[in-house]
Amino acid sequence: MNYKLLIQYDGTDFHGWQVQENDRTIQGELERVIGTLEDADVSVVGSGRTDAGVHAEGQVANVHLNRSFTPGKLRAAINGNLWRDIRIMQVEKAADEFHARFSARQKTYVYRIVNAPVMSPFWRRFAHHEARPLDIARMTEAGRKLLGDHDFTAFASARSDGESRVRNISNCTLESIWDARARSSILEFRITANGFLRYMVRSIIGTLLEVGQGAKDSDTIHTALVTRDRSLAGKTAPAHGLSLFQVDYD
Repeated sequence: MNYKLLIQYDGTDFHGWQVQENDRTIQGELERVIGTLEDADVSVVGSGRTDAGVHAEGQVANVHLNRSFTPGKLRAAINGNLWRDIRIMQVEKAADEFHARFSARQKTYVYRIVNAPVMSPFWRRFAHHEARPLDIARMTEAGRKLLGDHDFTAFASARSDGESRVRNISNCTLESIWDARARSSILEFRITANGFLRYMVRSIIGTLLEVGQGAKDSDTIHTALVTRDRSLAGKTAPAHGLSLFQVDYD
C-alpha cells in the first residue's frame, strides 16, 4: 500500500531533509520510525529536499508498506515515536503510482521577516530579523520581474541538481502583516513555482532585501536573469525564515 503523508516540522535542529550519515534529518527520522513499524527498511520519498534549518508547514512524502494500516492508526503510530519537532498531520492512502516528488505540479514557499528594531523571541526560530526600514513597494515591483519562465542560474547554488535551470514562477507576493505577538509587522514573501533550485528562494529574498534597503534596483534582477551572473544577486538569506508552505498535485 502506498501512503501519502502531510508533514510539518521545525527545521532548526535538523540537517535538512535528505538522509545523512551521523546527522539528524527529516527523512532519516521518518525512515527509522516507519521502518520499525514495518519491521523492514523503508524508503520515504519527499516532494523535495529542504536544507538545514528550513521549516515545513506542508511537506508531502509517500511510502510503500507491506503491512496494512488505517490512515489514522498509521499517523498515531508514527507520531508516537517521533520527537516533538516533527509531526505527521495527515495520512492518506494513495494510488500505487503516486510519487511525492514526480507527481507534484507546483510548490509554494513562504519567507517571513520581522521588520522592527527589536526581534521577538517568539519568532527567532521562524523569521529573519531586519531592523532597517524596507521599501515594500520597491520590493514588490522587483518581485514581479521574477514571474514567468526564466533561467535562475544567478539565484541558485552552483551545485544545483539537474541540467536545466529554467523554472516557471506563477505567483510572487509580498505582504506586510501586523503581528500582535511580535508587536511589529511581519513581511510574508510567498513564491509559487513548478520547481525550485537549491538556495533559489533564499537568494531571491536576499536580493529583494537589498532592493528594499536601496542597495539594488529592480533592473538588477532583470539583468541577473538575462546574464545569469550570480554576482548580481544579493546575499543568500538565512534558512530559518524559510518554510515549505504547500505542495500541489493534480
